[in-house]
Amino acid sequence: MANNDYPGLVTSQHQQPRFTALVAVLTQPLVDAQTLLASLPAAFDVDTAVGVQLDAVGLWVGITRVLRMPLAGVYFAWGVSGVGWSEGVWKGPYDPESGLTSLPDDVFRRLIKARIAANAWNGSIPGAYDVWESAFADTGSIIMIQDNQDMSMVVGIAGMRPDAVTQALLMGNYIPLKPEGVRVSWYAVTQDGGPLMAWGCQADGLDGWGAGSWPTVLRPTE
Repeated sequence: MANNDYPGLVTSQHQQPRFTALVAVLTQPLVDAQTLLASLPAAFDVDTAVGVQLDAVGLWVGITRVLRMPLAGVYFAWGVSGVGWSEGVWKGPYDPESGLTSLPDDVFRRLIKARIAANAWNGSIPGAYDVWESAFADTGSIIMIQDNQDMSMVVGIAGMRPDAVTQALLMGNYIPLKPEGVRVSWYAVTQDGGPLMAWGCQADGLDGWGAGSWPTVLRPTE
């Protein structure tokens, strides 16, 4: 119950115990309602919201925390520890290649920030950089976008090696880095978190032979 200051405002000539108690009883619901309303901005702030409050923020901007991810470490594969001979499960013709996972609050918060920026995006390439920065500015990552001039683009990511969840976000187009009608041909992702290898070039996110790493290619689902 919130602290009720209204009884203290009763003038001295009306300071009777029963009257003061009546004022307290009548005003307490208003005080509680004011306290609740005052707590709502912090409860639904994208930087502080958790759990169902963060779910509500996601719905407001058009996303949920449920993510489709490829199933890894389940089906039999030659030379892969844990799913090799007599370890992995044989994949049947109707077995799924992906499953659903629920994003934790910190990852879902990044996705919400990217969606908020995308909802206000004008579709330009500089705006795509802003979308990425809104979610991953604290990671030190750098993206590079190449417009192929054929309604397709290539995105390079350096300075951060995306984990499995971030890769699923990229390949499933959960992080919108392209205008409507344009497709991302592939993502070039650094293998070691450093710059990408580029012949005769040294810039943010790019470096030459022996310094930059050959990229891992991720192809988004259509």
